[in-house]
This record gives sequence, structure tokens and C-alpha cells, in this order.
Amino acid sequence: MTTPAGRRPEGAPVGRRVFLGLLGLGAAGIVGGAALQERLTPLVAELQIRDPTGLIATLPVGQGFRFYSVTGAVPEATAAGYRLAVSGLVERPAEHTLTDLQAMPQTELVRDFQCVTGWRVPDVPWAGVPLSHLLDLAGPVDGATAVRLTSFDGEYTESLTLEQARRPDVLVALQMLGAPVTHDHGGPVRLYAAPMYGYKSIKWLNRIELTADVQPGYWEERGYDLDGWVGSTNGRDDDPTA
Repeated sequence: MTTPAGRRPEGAPVGRRVFLGLLGLGAAGIVGGAALQERLTPLVAELQIRDPTGLIATLPVGQGFRFYSVTGAVPEATAAGYRLAVSGLVERPAEHTLTDLQAMPQTELVRDFQCVTGWRVPDVPWAGVPLSHLLDLAGPVDGATAVRLTSFDGEYTESLTLEQARRPDVLVALQMLGAPVTHDHGGPVRLYAAPMYGYKSIKWLNRIELTADVQPGYWEERGYDLDGWVGSTNGRDDDPTA
């Protein structure tokens, strides 16, 4: 992913031979079909999530998704050890296990995933707990106008207004593509904000905090829009924003 100023995250570049070899694997994935692509996905994702150049993200594997981490590596959270904290300007702070989240009302959506850099994966099945449900359980107090979201990678943050967070198409996603969210896709729990660019759908979610004001997240601090509605910048006018 390229930053607005055209800079790549710092790190050692991927060698030309490695990239050409992986390009061959990507081509084999296309020829071999979906089954071979999915077998290649873990191999490519392991390198892609640590690739500061962004070159590996161009490979056509993983059902069209590109894998990216702002930290270069993210520790895996087990299903048993996972916790999602809800705190800040709320009446009832809480900490939810994965089992807790699975027992809550679930919403299913089939919507595109659109990256601000231009690539898009159409018609992705998503399922999870509406973020609004978790907010209602916590009970925002007077003065709470925004939601700050934090990743357990220790770096990635995002924010939504309280109005945006209450939309029915903003999910704390537990499943995508018909299966539990994998680590490489940001699991076991991630956000999915359907009408917004992918950077708003924070991966590896572990904290929801109600705040008095919108606090710019990782990418907003680097020049991205606070309101990341999908729109005409990518030639799209079919994503609702209200």
C-alpha cells in the first residue's frame, strides 16, 4: 500500500529473484484455478505481510485480497485467549471473549471490499456482530460522540463518529468468505465498514473506546480522509453513505 506522499513503509526491499519467483507462483495460481490459489495463499501472505515494498501485494492470489500489516508482523491471537475490550465514555465497560461475540445477534452481508489504492474484491460474504449492538451493551454516556478502534498489533488505530459506528452495515466481523476470519485477514476479529475504504475496516481488533471527539487513526495521520466513504475517487457511485 502506498502512502499519500508516495512513500513506502520502511524496511528491507524484496529481492528481484524472490519477486520474479513469486510472480511465477501467482501465474500458476491463475492457471491452476481457485484451489491452487488458496494453497498458495499462506505462502504468499507470510511474505506479503512483511513486505515493505508492496510488490508482493500485486500477486493474484488469496481471492483477490492483498495482505498488509503496518508493523511488518502481528502476533496471532488464539480463539481461547482473544478478548475485545469496550471502554471509555460508557456506563458499562466490558471485555468480551470470542465465545461471547459468537453468542450475540449476528448480521450477514454480501458487499465489496474496496481499497483506497484501487483494487477491489466484489461480493464478499461477511458475518458478525453489529458494532451498534456492542455500543448499546456498553451504554455511551453524555459527551460520547466517536469510537476509537485499536488493533492488537500495537500500532494500527481507526476512528468513526458515533453515527457512523451505529450504521447497520458496520460489523465486528467474525466470518468472511464463509469461514472464520483468518489471522492474515485480520482475525480472529476485525471491523468491516461496508461503505468505506478498506483502511477504515481495522484488522486484529481488540479494543473499542468511546471518546469525546474523533481521533485520527494510523492512516489519517498520514493524510487519508477521516470519512473514508467509497466514492468517485475510484470511479464508484454505487456505495451508500447514509
